[in-house]
Amino acid sequence: MGQVDDLQQRVHGLRLADDVLAGGDLIRPALRELRSAVKLYREGSHTSEVGRQLLRQIGELAQIAGWIASDAGQYAEAERIYRLGISAARQAEDQTLAGNIAGSLAYQLSNTGRELEGLTLAQAALNDAASDAPPKARALYLDRVAWAHTKAGGIANGQQAMRALGEAGEALSEDTPGTESPAYLYWVDAGELRVMESRVYTELQRPLRAVPLLREVLSGYDATHTRELALYLSWLAVALTDANEPEEAAAVAERVISLGVDTPSERVAERVRVILSRLQGFADVPEVAALLSEYQAA
Repeated sequence: MGQVDDLQQRVHGLRLADDVLAGGDLIRPALRELRSAVKLYREGSHTSEVGRQLLRQIGELAQIAGWIASDAGQYAEAERIYRLGISAARQAEDQTLAGNIAGSLAYQLSNTGRELEGLTLAQAALNDAASDAPPKARALYLDRVAWAHTKAGGIANGQQAMRALGEAGEALSEDTPGTESPAYLYWVDAGELRVMESRVYTELQRPLRAVPLLREVLSGYDATHTRELALYLSWLAVALTDANEPEEAAAVAERVISLGVDTPSERVAERVRVILSRLQGFADVPEVAALLSEYQAA
């Protein structure tokens, strides 16, 4: 159990490191930790209870390692890691954890051209684990269902996305001071739900709703979380183009690019490509023209 406790602390340390570092910085130590944990389980001698706790930590480690690999653009590796984690969590009989990992994989699928698979998996994660999952977990499952519906496209899916966002807020409202949640859900709060809501509005091209929400979130956001700051600003830039505010969109885009230069994150790089593509429609605006001229070739 001492080794399990040590592993638990290292896994949480990796999660905290991911708050301030990008996937390209963390992929090697994350994979090293995962290999070491799997080897300990397979080759070590332990009781059934210690084995179950080890499996739970392997599941938690796989979730964050898969997230890091995905951020680094290593999608096949991330999917392999996520599926390993789902298997470990199920063997440990931890459905809440299995749902969290499945939701993480669904999020990747939705963002990499496999939208229908992402929607099916996100919905399955909610259905399999939500009945007895803590409020923060249910809120997160529902947030991922909302995003999966958004990426799947169409009016009906847009309506389903909005419904899931509302249900996520209701679930989180049940999280009282005495409610216990797994440590890996430390980051799930009302602010994160507002971020997802604003992103959904942006994807649905409803800038009048998206822009105020994003500005509210960004006004007090921790600047040490560089990758997330760049990502959230990228959604603001896109929403501003939809609001026909190209000058401000160009200024925000320049900040995203500046933050992304030293952030080895494929997610940020992809968002920069999206912004530049969206700004092409405003190439006759001087501020946009200057930005495109400076950065597009690079």
